[in-house]
Amino acid sequence: MPSPLPPPGAAATPDVDRSDVTYRAWLKEAVRRVQADANRSADTHLLRFPLPEQWNIDLYLKDESTHPTGSLKHRLARSLFLYGLCNGWIRPDRPVIEASSGSTAVSEAYFAKLVGVPFIAVMPRTTSAEKCRLIEFHGGRCHFVDDPRRMYEEAARLAAETGGHYMDQFTYAERATDWRGNNNIAESIFRQLRMERFPVPAWIVATAGTGGTSATLARYVHYMQYDTRICVADPENSVFFEGWSTGEPDPVCEGGSRIEGIGRPRMEPSFVPGAVDRMMKVPDAASVAAVRTLERVIGRKAGGSTGTGLWSALKIVAEMVAAGRSGSVVTLLCDPGDRYLDKYYSDAWLAGQGLEIGPYTEVLERVLAGGAWPH
Repeated sequence: MPSPLPPPGAAATPDVDRSDVTYRAWLKEAVRRVQADANRSADTHLLRFPLPEQWNIDLYLKDESTHPTGSLKHRLARSLFLYGLCNGWIRPDRPVIEASSGSTAVSEAYFAKLVGVPFIAVMPRTTSAEKCRLIEFHGGRCHFVDDPRRMYEEAARLAAETGGHYMDQFTYAERATDWRGNNNIAESIFRQLRMERFPVPAWIVATAGTGGTSATLARYVHYMQYDTRICVADPENSVFFEGWSTGEPDPVCEGGSRIEGIGRPRMEPSFVPGAVDRMMKVPDAASVAAVRTLERVIGRKAGGSTGTGLWSALKIVAEMVAAGRSGSVVTLLCDPGDRYLDKYYSDAWLAGQGLEIGPYTEVLERVLAGGAWPH
């Protein structure tokens, strides 16, 4: 028997095909360029911070300043660009816009130039001149706001006005990074420690800007079933510590962080409080004292966020010494100090900010000499 005829209208299947051969060719090339950058970039070094041999403790700094754009944020920018490209959010000739205190914007300007799209960085007017120069060097444009809390809305406004894509690192940092592996920062640290005497660190110390790095570290440690604990060091004028310690979902602070790259006036979506074991609130003067101590000990200048993490790492080391425990601790060298010569390495800037680093320098000298943290 012949098949019955379909009822009228049954073959009318709504069908919209938006395939764009030209766009897909551009997208394939853009993704190839970003992935090729990862293949060209050798992994960053793990530096040893010298401690007295009798302590039986090793302290390492993961030197993220050796990335092509000179900071930890190069990893994040690469992940954000791959995420935005593969989601279809980044399009030819349309600008990428980011709210940033500097280092992420430098790295994103680099990747925007790599794939051939315009880039606009929305930043506090107090951002260091060297970071602004680097953004413009990579082809980006700086758009300043007087109130750091307005960065988000201004970046969203510019994206709507230009038809561009607001990258929004503070929302997507923890989503864009593959925390299970794929050569993320956590996997890299554990691979580099494999032949050390304490290959599984007792603690890894991170600082939080978006919260994406601490989320990646913590999730990887949990996923791999390591006993390593994660500590997040928070500067002044930031709400992460208060939000984490009190459970308050919407804490706010009025001022902007003086430690560029970390500290936020609100709890960012990419910060994952439940994954973190411990937090410390570090005075800004202590952060500066720590980076100056770092230069004295290993001959390397670093940004203020490195000092925030190093202060907390040395406090943990002192606790281990007091308890007679051996092991290793890892923290991050986030970016180079030459971006901050007019800030953290300037006595005039410290005086203008009312920061007295002398007492904190004395604490660090006493710790390195005898291992005891003053109470």
